[in-house]
Amino acid sequence: MKKGFTLVEIMIVVAIIGLLAAIAIPSFMRARMRSQQNACINNLRQIESGKEMYGMEWGLTNLSVIGFADIVGVDNYIRSWPLCPASGTTNADATGSAADYTINPLGSNVVCVTVPAGSGNFDHVLPAAP
Repeated sequence: MKKGFTLVEIMIVVAIIGLLAAIAIPSFMRARMRSQQNACINNLRQIESGKEMYGMEWGLTNLSVIGFADIVGVDNYIRSWPLCPASGTTNADATGSAADYTINPLGSNVVCVTVPAGSGNFDHVLPAAP
């Protein structure tokens, strides 16, 4: 009698592994996208908070324009510019620009340009204030 597996046994094992992968991979991708969304929303909150603090300190009113250099820097409200995890940009790739986020004037929220609102189930948008 020979030792080893038959072709049918190997095919059954491969089919089971394929079935498990077909179930697990979409769940993993949804969890990854949800995690990126939560990290981006936290970045939006941080930028919005820095923008509001700058506006309060300088006595600005709604629709006042605040620039990148006003809130980002070692001695400013945000030490380094946060990057959207969905953009694929790393800190080493960052050029010090606001490529992932758009700072809107006071009174309107910061916007993620990597995953714009209305593009799917995992929009990167600040929730409405209660």
